[in-house]
Amino acid sequence: MESLIAAVRAQDEAARFLSWPGDFELDRSDHVEEVHLASGAALEGFAGDGSGGTYFFCGEGGEERPVLYADSEGGAALVAVGLPELLRLLLVAPWWRDCREFTAEEVRESAAEYLADIPDLVARRDRAANALGLTLPSAADALERLREVTVGMSGDFVLVLTSEGHSYEPLFGGRATG
Repeated sequence: MESLIAAVRAQDEAARFLSWPGDFELDRSDHVEEVHLASGAALEGFAGDGSGGTYFFCGEGGEERPVLYADSEGGAALVAVGLPELLRLLLVAPWWRDCREFTAEEVRESAAEYLADIPDLVARRDRAANALGLTLPSAADALERLREVTVGMSGDFVLVLTSEGHSYEPLFGGRATG
C-alpha cells in the first residue's frame, strides 16, 4: 500500500485542498514547544497548520497510528486513528476545530460558513479524495467519529509540556452530536 503522505505530496490538487481549507501542511512538523506523551509512548510530529498547531503520530508503527492534534494555545486531543481517518475528516469537515462541543448548531453554522466562502468546496473535496483513493463519509459521520475518538480514547494520549510538566487542556468538551 502506498503511503498517504507520499500520495498527498504527489497529488497537487489534494495537497492544495488539504492546505486550504483543510489547514494541513506536511512541510511543517515541529511543534512550538517541547512536548511528550504522559504514557511515555513515542510521539512524532508529521504535519502542522497555519496557526502553529501540530499533528503527531502516537506510538510505534506507520500511518495507521493514532493521530493527536495540539494547538499553539495549550490544547490537544486525539483526533483520528490513522492517517486515512484524519484525511477523511479534513476533507469532509475542514471546520472540525470549530465544533468544540459537538452540537448540531455548531456543525451547521461552521459548515454553512465554509460553504458560503468556498462555493466549489464539495467539488474540490471530491477531486482531492479521488486523487488520494479515499472514500468519504458524510461530515456528520466524520464528526461523530471525531467525538468518539476524542471522548473515548483521549485519556490514553495525554500531551505534556515537557519544560513545565503540565498537561495540555482538552480541545473538546461536548458529548452530543447533530
